[in-house]
Amino acid sequence: MSNPASLVSGLSEQIILTDSAVDRIRYLLQKEGKPEAGLRVYISGGGCAGMSYGMTIDESTSNDDAVVKTKGVKVIVDKLSLIYLRGSKIDFVENLQTSGFQIENPNAASSCGCGLSFKANKDTSEKAKQVADA
Repeated sequence: MSNPASLVSGLSEQIILTDSAVDRIRYLLQKEGKPEAGLRVYISGGGCAGMSYGMTIDESTSNDDAVVKTKGVKVIVDKLSLIYLRGSKIDFVENLQTSGFQIENPNAASSCGCGLSFKANKDTSEKAKQVADA
């Protein structure tokens, strides 16, 4: 198998942001008075499907972070979360029924009804285990 460190390379295809998501991230950063910060997207254990999505505004990055820049905004993802998020599309939806970020994740074998948690497919789980054990 490939070197786990190489799983962070090739960022242009890693996470796709819609224009709506870019606009909302820019708005949130300006509202917080941190226009140079980024939106950190991460995966943690828990939720009704096993893994949960999380987001926070973050001004710092580490050597293990991937930074995806789209139209002047940054999305920061740690290398373990990137395994689960690779190829995902992040959108911001606002309508009569819901308002918030939505993630279309090709690595999810299943998701809960609320869209905030998912179960990773087997291949993604194995790659994540390699990175965690490295």
